Amino acid sequence: MKSVLMVARNKKVEALRMATGLTLLDDQISVAVIGGIDRTDPEVELQLESLDFAEVAVVEIDRDKATEFAEMIINSDVVYVV
Repeated sequence: MKSVLMVARNKKVEALRMATGLTLLDDQISVAVIGGIDRTDPEVELQLESLDFAEVAVVEIDRDKATEFAEMIINSDVVYVV
């Protein structure tokens, strides 16, 4: 089993959608969202609900969480940045 980190940076909805798709594999998926995310957008909310159902950790990263983000990268076998 691989540990996969999806970093949502520029195309956040697309990154969330890709992370949702990755849940079909037997790998451990986690998501780091750089900056804020528009939780009022229905597409974002749909993907977040899907990820929550699949028990995927979604962490919003700001400057205060730089150390946590670095640890997430180091502890992952694969990192996608979208």
